[in-house]
Amino acid sequence: MNIKKSISWLLVLLWMGIIFFLSAQSGPESGALSSNLTEQIIALLKQFNLDISVQVSSFESILRTNAHFIAYFILGILVFNALRWDDASPYHQSFIRAFIISVLYAISDEFHQYFVPERAAELKDVLVDSAGALSGILIIFLILRIRAKVSKRQSQTTKSSA
Repeated sequence: MNIKKSISWLLVLLWMGIIFFLSAQSGPESGALSSNLTEQIIALLKQFNLDISVQVSSFESILRTNAHFIAYFILGILVFNALRWDDASPYHQSFIRAFIISVLYAISDEFHQYFVPERAAELKDVLVDSAGALSGILIIFLILRIRAKVSKRQSQTTKSSA
């Protein structure tokens, strides 16, 4: 087995484990984590004389939504990367597979949260997670496509000048 392939899938599983761990926190634990992080961010902004005019509860809600987006943005990138090493299929097939895997994991994560005390399964979170995964996959997909085109042009230039 290719070492890059093994490491890529290990990173996917590790990241999924982190998401699962955070989702397994009870409502009060998750809320305390969000509140603490919100307070630290607000304190940091105040150190730079940036006084935010939103209420702490609104800011915390924005923070939680962005945490979902970023977690799945990273997951989408990791899954896409692992699939690239996993087979020699075209990037667009890895793109589709990575998105499906990420969305299925988002659904399973919300299903898992349904059984965690004082947590809920929310369709909104699945949508935010899916948007994050799609964004991460799309960015990597575009970077790889651009890099492939540049590499192709460079090799054509090298051949024509030889």
